[in-house]
Amino acid sequence: LFIPFPQQSGLYEYKIFGGLADIPPKLCADVYMDLDFRKKWDQYVKELYEKTYDGEKVIYWEVKYPFPLSNRDYVYIRERREMDVDGRKIWVVLAKSVAVPQCPEKPGIIRVKSYKQSLVIESDGKAGCKVYMYYFDNPGGMIPSWLVNWAAKSGVPAFLKDIQKACLNYSKST
Repeated sequence: LFIPFPQQSGLYEYKIFGGLADIPPKLCADVYMDLDFRKKWDQYVKELYEKTYDGEKVIYWEVKYPFPLSNRDYVYIRERREMDVDGRKIWVVLAKSVAVPQCPEKPGIIRVKSYKQSLVIESDGKAGCKVYMYYFDNPGGMIPSWLVNWAAKSGVPAFLKDIQKACLNYSKST
């Protein structure tokens, strides 16, 4: 489901519904939150770390973009909650971009200033999980909106496959 972003940017907000067979929901949430492990399985990570600024945990993430495009970086906060809703255990991860003076922009890298994501993971009633994701970012720069939208449409399903593979390898790596 693709919904236009209201600020007439030509970009889409994404709602993704998917299933990961044989991946328990807690494992999926753990893999998603593990930044050190993500550096091993996500080929687009150039730099990724968490630091505390003014008492708040902030994540810095530089993403590799293909030549001739400049890399992008994100500075964001995120929060994970485990909830019980009518007996159903649900994992929720919320993330959004923030401006942090201690994380200034770097030359040659474009800062993604508008990013938000909501992730909900729950059991599929069997051995796997259902994943719901709402996602928006504006990569900035001079990339045509049709190219950004095409990349997101192809990249999100690829990401789900990558995280599924990462989940299957997680216990071997930790």
